[in-house]
Amino acid sequence: MRSRHFFSALLLTALHLLSPASSSSADCVYTLYVQTGSIIKAGTDARISLALGDSSGGSVWIPDLTDWGLMGRKHDYFERANLDVFTGRGPCIGRPICRLNVTSDGSGHHHGWFCDYVEVTSTGPHMGCGQSIFYVDQWLALDAPPYQLSAVIDGCHQKANGTVGLFLLESPMGIIRSILF
Repeated sequence: MRSRHFFSALLLTALHLLSPASSSSADCVYTLYVQTGSIIKAGTDARISLALGDSSGGSVWIPDLTDWGLMGRKHDYFERANLDVFTGRGPCIGRPICRLNVTSDGSGHHHGWFCDYVEVTSTGPHMGCGQSIFYVDQWLALDAPPYQLSAVIDGCHQKANGTVGLFLLESPMGIIRSILF
């Protein structure tokens, strides 16, 4: 019994010491699955940034998504037909996450990028897990329609803050449809 308490105390101390000093206990963990399209030249070498938002105006900004990459240092992110996984901590925002702004800086040898979808899961202290899927389905490029380096999908008007479950948004040709579970 005594060794069990010692082990528990040792484990808690190790977890406390290993956690980043800059993270707050109020931070949430965000995991993003980003699917690059399978069409020719869909991949990019550009820097991709992303902002997530809720219906009350709360947001999380990730200035360089590869900083959150889980695929390894030498992995080539955002390549044709790849599903890339990213995770990181940020301030907790309301549920569901209903706004996405994904932006390319247009740099690199292969500057255009076709983003198929972004799936976001989030969880934090004293809250359940939330999941949102944003079907971007467009080029982020200046040489392909719609000739923009950003895509914004905003479905926040569709559902009140605090929804649990799956929040699904599509944006083909500017039309937003949602399926809520």
